[in-house]
Amino acid sequence: MNVSDQLSITAKENPAKIAYFFEEEETSYLELESAVQRFASSMEALGYQKGDHVALIVGNSPYYVISLYGALRLGLVVIPINPMYTANELSYILHNGDVKAIITMDIMLEKLASIDQDLPSVKHYIVCDSGATSSGQDEKLQSKIKAFTELIGNGKADFNGPMLSDQDTAIILYTSGTTGKPKGAVLSHQNIYSNAKDVADYLQINGNDRMIAALPMFHVFCLTVALNAPLMNGGTILILPKFSPADVLRVANNQEATVFAGVPTMYNYLLQAVKGEKPKFGNVRLCISGGAAMPVSLLKAFEDTFQIRLSEGYGLSEASPVTCFNPIDRPRKAGSIGTSIWNVENKVVNMLGEEVETGEVGELIVRGPNVMKGYYKLPEETEVALKDGWLYTGDMARVDEDGYFYIVDRKKDMILVGGYNVYPREVEEVLYTHPSVIEVAVIGEPHPESGESVTCFAVIDDPEITEQVLRDYCKGHLVAYKIPTRIEFLEELPKNTTGKILRRRLKSSVKS
Repeated sequence: MNVSDQLSITAKENPAKIAYFFEEEETSYLELESAVQRFASSMEALGYQKGDHVALIVGNSPYYVISLYGALRLGLVVIPINPMYTANELSYILHNGDVKAIITMDIMLEKLASIDQDLPSVKHYIVCDSGATSSGQDEKLQSKIKAFTELIGNGKADFNGPMLSDQDTAIILYTSGTTGKPKGAVLSHQNIYSNAKDVADYLQINGNDRMIAALPMFHVFCLTVALNAPLMNGGTILILPKFSPADVLRVANNQEATVFAGVPTMYNYLLQAVKGEKPKFGNVRLCISGGAAMPVSLLKAFEDTFQIRLSEGYGLSEASPVTCFNPIDRPRKAGSIGTSIWNVENKVVNMLGEEVETGEVGELIVRGPNVMKGYYKLPEETEVALKDGWLYTGDMARVDEDGYFYIVDRKKDMILVGGYNVYPREVEEVLYTHPSVIEVAVIGEPHPESGESVTCFAVIDDPEITEQVLRDYCKGHLVAYKIPTRIEFLEELPKNTTGKILRRRLKSSVKS
């Protein structure tokens, strides 16, 4: 079974059910299924066959959903890519990923035209209409361009795709990484399907749910939790082209949303947007957080303000991505990423791979049907990440007596001060409890005496707050070596397109 087959089943059982809502228009499961069939048949007519690699460089839209499911139905390997990437970043992934076709927006053509000569394997650009005026800079691509709408219009609704195995590759996700070039995590149809089903069932996402998809669809968090999981059980997706607090609140209320998934910064923005008000958030019964650690003070402030349960989870691209979530039928533990979802095992081990005692800190490792096949064309890196069937996440964690896991920090982000371990998250949690701190990020900075020192970057809403004020605040909560030596105030912290704070950019600014 795979996610595209499941879509066919749902369309047959509930053809009139609304699959997604986008820009004031609704599309039924039957209409979506027909578009997926037509897209798959047209791609086959262009000469593409099972196993060929196609890039999906499209923003949140029906184009993305149809292209993804249509490509998977034909057995193509989909490589989702961030449309905001530079030409250089795109060139690397497209070349390394052996891409033969690119599905993209018309506004991307100028950028793609500048690297086309470096992509001899690319035969076609499947272009989606954004409504923008053409710049005329894509003329040299004309012979390779095919209009998305023409493919849908000329395709066959009775298309019969190839036989697909659970172990056939479905998606390659290029992880951003902290050093070097991005690596492609190879995910099978089983990986994608099992994680979507287990997440949907674990969080009780059903046909009555209306999920807001404001996270970028090219990111695996949105792909599984806000796209595949709702479609798995016949739910409806409320697609937003991009995140904005006002749009999320508007769609939630007007379209009677029931579930929202976001990263911590999104919840922070929502909280700031309704400051001093009693917010309305539709019929939302559950808010899901992932992608980065959720500060406990932010979690509690959001729940107190919106009166909605906020459950944190954990995942990574290499695990399709979800491995843990706070269960919704048991108490939610603030600061915890929850328990292992169904069919997935998590455990904490020491440097020898031995499981540590309850409460001790070690590396989190994962095993289950959601774990990747390996890194694309990187056998050595695959051997490091996958050992005896376990995926080594690189995250430091602990587990309590009830089986709830807690991420302490990234193994690579740990700061060593005079021989003592300092985990950035611990310092950040304290600073987030200060009433004037909006956002904060902590990194290690080289120090001639202690090896490293704690450096903090903060966004505050009170100009009277000084470095010394925040250091004094920390003294009541942290041992001396954990207190920031330096605090720099910024108007905004650097983030990626999913809203995750970019610590590596802060580290680069310190070095420069």
